[in-house]
Amino acid sequence: MADQFSRTRLLLGSSGIERLKAARVAVFGLGGVGSYVVEALARSGVGTLDLIDDDVIALSNLNRLLYATLENVGQPKTEVVKARIASICPDTVVHAHACFYLPETADRFDFSKYDYVADAIDTVSGKLQLVMQAHEANVPIISSMGAGNKLDPSAFEVADISKTSVCPLARVMRRELKKRGIEHLKVVYSKEPPLTPLDPEPEPDGAHAKRQTPGSCAFVPSVAGLIMAGEIIRDLCGIQRTKY
Repeated sequence: MADQFSRTRLLLGSSGIERLKAARVAVFGLGGVGSYVVEALARSGVGTLDLIDDDVIALSNLNRLLYATLENVGQPKTEVVKARIASICPDTVVHAHACFYLPETADRFDFSKYDYVADAIDTVSGKLQLVMQAHEANVPIISSMGAGNKLDPSAFEVADISKTSVCPLARVMRRELKKRGIEHLKVVYSKEPPLTPLDPEPEPDGAHAKRQTPGSCAFVPSVAGLIMAGEIIRDLCGIQRTKY
């Protein structure tokens, strides 16, 4: 008898579907990358999802966030995503955490409860803490590297952090993780050199920010997010990556 996971079951098998149903995955960051991670995991049948983000939907999110519409501008991202998941798969258990994950807030999260962690946040300090906390709890984690200021979705690769090149964020993460005794981390990154924004946004007082807001589009972070979700699904189901 057909159900909403019938087509997925053809690829993953009944055992794979059961593994996903029993899994709990935490997604840190619900932006352009994270929104696609969450949706793909929900549609694949992951039983429990933790959503971590303290932001609200802004007009500037409409160009890339999967769930952003004019109707929900100003609403908390976690609550909008939670409602969307309920409309797709009401049996999914969702824990919404309206919180920015930083070293200062890390103790709010018990990583021993998670079967997998998806890192889709922007701050280096937060990403480093996420990796450290997952490493200490022996929980698998996958991290998104820089997806801003890029226009080529075909340039993304899955690799160990030690094998990355070109990406400035991956270079910083590789160096800082090595200082902390961690040399391996699964990442999704792009070898496309970051572009320089053509029309940088000024600060409210008219002065340009020291760290310019990166440009982004609908078709780059979405690909990174879907690749991340695919890796999580395969790992949870014990499916090896195919070599082409």
